[in-house]
Amino acid sequence: QVQLVESGGGLVQAGGSLRLSCAASGGTFSRRNMAWFRQAPGKEREFVAALSWKGERTSYTDFVKGRFAISRDNTKNTVYLQMNSLKPEDTAVYYCATTVNLAIDRDTMKYDYWGQGTQVTVSS
Repeated sequence: QVQLVESGGGLVQAGGSLRLSCAASGGTFSRRNMAWFRQAPGKEREFVAALSWKGERTSYTDFVKGRFAISRDNTKNTVYLQMNSLKPEDTAVYYCATTVNLAIDRDTMKYDYWGQGTQVTVSS
Protein backbone atom coordinates (compact mmCIF):
# COMPACT_ATOMS: atom_id res chain seq x y z
CA GLN A 1 0.00 0.00 0.00
CA VAL A 2 1.38 3.35 -1.08
CA GLN A 3 0.22 6.63 0.41
CA LEU A 4 0.75 9.91 -1.43
CA VAL A 5 0.32 13.34 0.14
CA GLU A 6 0.50 16.49 -1.97
CA SER A 7 1.31 19.94 -0.66
CA GLY A 8 2.36 23.34 -1.96
CA GLY A 9 -0.81 24.48 -3.66
CA GLY A 10 -2.28 27.92 -3.14
CA LEU A 11 -3.35 31.19 -4.73
CA VAL A 12 -0.91 32.95 -7.03
CA GLN A 13 -1.13 35.74 -9.57
CA ALA A 14 -0.68 35.08 -13.26
CA GLY A 15 2.99 34.90 -14.12
CA GLY A 16 3.90 33.62 -10.67
CA SER A 17 5.37 30.33 -9.54
CA LEU A 18 4.54 27.47 -7.21
CA ARG A 19 6.29 24.24 -6.32
CA LEU A 20 4.14 21.26 -5.52
CA SER A 21 5.45 18.35 -3.48
CA CYS A 22 4.19 14.80 -3.20
CA ALA A 23 5.50 12.72 -0.32
CA ALA A 24 5.20 8.96 -0.64
CA SER A 25 5.16 6.30 2.04
CA GLY A 26 4.84 2.54 1.82
CA GLY A 27 5.85 0.55 -1.23
CA THR A 28 9.15 1.07 -3.02
CA PHE A 29 9.11 4.69 -4.15
CA SER A 30 12.46 4.51 -5.88
CA ARG A 31 11.18 1.82 -8.26
CA ARG A 32 7.96 3.58 -9.22
CA ASN A 33 7.25 6.02 -12.03
CA MET A 34 5.54 9.16 -10.79
CA ALA A 35 3.18 11.60 -12.47
CA TRP A 36 1.15 14.73 -11.93
CA PHE A 37 -2.38 15.15 -13.21
CA ARG A 38 -4.84 17.96 -12.77
CA GLN A 39 -8.59 18.41 -12.82
CA ALA A 40 -10.39 21.69 -13.31
CA PRO A 41 -14.07 22.12 -12.33
CA GLY A 42 -16.35 20.44 -14.81
CA LYS A 43 -13.47 18.86 -16.71
CA GLU A 44 -11.88 15.44 -16.82
CA ARG A 45 -8.65 14.71 -15.05
CA GLU A 46 -5.76 15.33 -17.44
CA PHE A 47 -2.11 14.41 -17.62
CA VAL A 48 0.45 17.08 -16.78
CA ALA A 49 3.88 15.46 -16.39
CA ALA A 50 5.55 12.15 -15.57
CA LEU A 51 8.98 10.97 -14.50
CA SER A 52 10.58 7.54 -14.59
CA TRP A 53 11.76 5.87 -11.40
CA LYS A 54 15.40 6.59 -12.21
CA GLY A 55 14.57 10.14 -13.21
CA GLU A 56 16.13 9.84 -16.66
CA ARG A 57 12.89 10.01 -18.66
CA THR A 58 10.23 12.70 -18.50
CA SER A 59 7.06 13.48 -20.36
CA TYR A 60 5.05 16.70 -20.43
CA THR A 61 1.79 17.66 -21.96
CA ASP A 62 2.14 20.41 -24.54
CA PHE A 63 0.44 23.14 -22.54
CA VAL A 64 3.04 23.02 -19.75
CA LYS A 65 6.22 22.41 -21.74
CA GLY A 66 8.81 25.04 -20.96
CA ARG A 67 6.89 26.22 -17.89
CA PHE A 68 6.65 23.19 -15.58
CA ALA A 69 9.37 20.80 -14.45
CA ILE A 70 8.95 17.47 -12.69
CA SER A 71 11.70 16.10 -10.49
CA ARG A 72 12.17 13.60 -7.69
CA ASP A 73 14.35 12.98 -4.68
CA ASN A 74 14.42 9.27 -3.97
CA THR A 75 16.23 9.86 -0.68
CA LYS A 76 13.18 11.79 0.52
CA ASN A 77 10.53 9.70 -1.29
CA THR A 78 9.24 12.92 -2.80
CA VAL A 79 8.32 14.10 -6.28
CA TYR A 80 8.05 17.77 -7.17
CA LEU A 81 6.33 19.88 -9.78
CA GLN A 82 7.89 23.30 -10.29
CA MET A 83 5.35 25.52 -12.01
CA ASN A 84 6.49 28.80 -13.53
CA SER A 85 4.75 31.43 -15.64
CA LEU A 86 1.41 30.28 -14.30
CA LYS A 87 -1.74 31.14 -16.22
CA PRO A 88 -5.36 31.34 -15.05
CA GLU A 89 -6.09 28.24 -17.12
CA ASP A 90 -3.66 26.30 -14.90
CA THR A 91 -6.21 26.59 -12.10
CA ALA A 92 -7.13 23.07 -10.98
CA VAL A 93 -6.71 20.46 -8.31
CA TYR A 94 -3.34 18.83 -8.86
CA TYR A 95 -2.88 15.15 -8.07
CA CYS A 96 0.22 13.02 -7.93
CA ALA A 97 0.03 9.38 -8.90
CA THR A 98 2.30 6.38 -9.12
CA THR A 99 2.61 3.21 -11.13
CA VAL A 100 4.88 0.18 -11.24
CA ASN A 101 4.63 0.13 -15.03
CA LEU A 102 7.94 0.68 -16.78
CA ALA A 103 6.47 2.90 -19.47
CA ILE A 104 5.66 6.54 -18.80
CA ASP A 105 1.90 6.63 -19.18
CA ARG A 106 -0.53 9.49 -19.67
CA ASP A 107 -3.57 7.33 -19.01
CA THR A 108 -5.09 7.68 -15.55
CA MET A 109 -6.05 4.01 -15.62
CA LYS A 110 -2.38 2.98 -15.59
CA TYR A 111 -1.80 4.52 -12.14
CA ASP A 112 -2.68 2.51 -9.07
CA TYR A 113 -2.21 5.00 -6.24
CA TRP A 114 -3.29 8.63 -6.02
CA GLY A 115 -2.94 11.47 -3.58
CA GLN A 116 -5.85 13.54 -2.31
CA GLY A 117 -4.94 16.54 -4.44
CA THR A 118 -3.87 20.12 -3.78
CA GLN A 119 -5.68 23.19 -5.10
CA VAL A 120 -3.85 25.63 -7.36
CA THR A 121 -5.62 28.87 -8.18
CA VAL A 122 -4.12 31.41 -10.56
CA SER A 123 -5.69 34.84 -10.61
CA SER A 124 -5.59 37.11 -13.63
